[in-house]
Amino acid sequence: MAENNPVKSRRDQHLERLRKRYPDKQFEDDEEIFGQISDDYDQFEEENGRMREREKTLSNMFSANPQAAFFLNDMREGRDPVMSLVSRLGVEVKDVLDDPSMQEKVKEANQEYLDRVAKSRELDEEYERNMDVTLSKTLPEYQVEHNLSDEEIDAICAAWIQIIRDGIMGKLTSETITLIANAINHDADVANAQEEGEVAGRNAKIVEKMRNSKKGDGIQNLNGRNGTPGTEKRKSIFDLAREAD
Repeated sequence: MAENNPVKSRRDQHLERLRKRYPDKQFEDDEEIFGQISDDYDQFEEENGRMREREKTLSNMFSANPQAAFFLNDMREGRDPVMSLVSRLGVEVKDVLDDPSMQEKVKEANQEYLDRVAKSRELDEEYERNMDVTLSKTLPEYQVEHNLSDEEIDAICAAWIQIIRDGIMGKLTSETITLIANAINHDADVANAQEEGEVAGRNAKIVEKMRNSKKGDGIQNLNGRNGTPGTEKRKSIFDLAREAD
């Protein structure tokens, strides 16, 4: 008996691909689904455009100098680049290197290469140092200080890595903008909330004092002259405000 395997719709197939690619998202509504599809399509167009530009540059270079294409292909196949250069361009290479007028240019080009290698190594070493501090000190201390679980720390690291990847690709998503904006405005929001709380507290004290002042205690004031009731000066709202501080 043939198995009953229902055929998935194109929507379900695409939804399954999205959830596999973005396991942290649920894609429960069309807004989230089509929003992610739009973001992915924008990223694809951007990357495809850069790739076409690179292909155009290489194509123009190979058209102007066909030997360059053969040279790169030899390197792709693992041939020694120096031997490939000689075999493609002939012994003129040695003549160029022996030419006093070209030796200074060769020296400058070689120094540029050495500087680039040294800079790359320097950046690699700095990366390793910073990453060691991040993993062994910064993250553990932050986790303890804020009482975070391992899952919460993992989520923070995942978001950080995603932001770095987007930055390398020149991509700034609305989610990242919101995240950064919230972080920038956090201290101001906390300060405003604290100030509003203090003002509300002072106002409550003023209202309470005003109520007590109006209500009185029912006992006649005998501090006046000749036994007449005394006249106590009514406190202004500013006096009450100062007492409430």
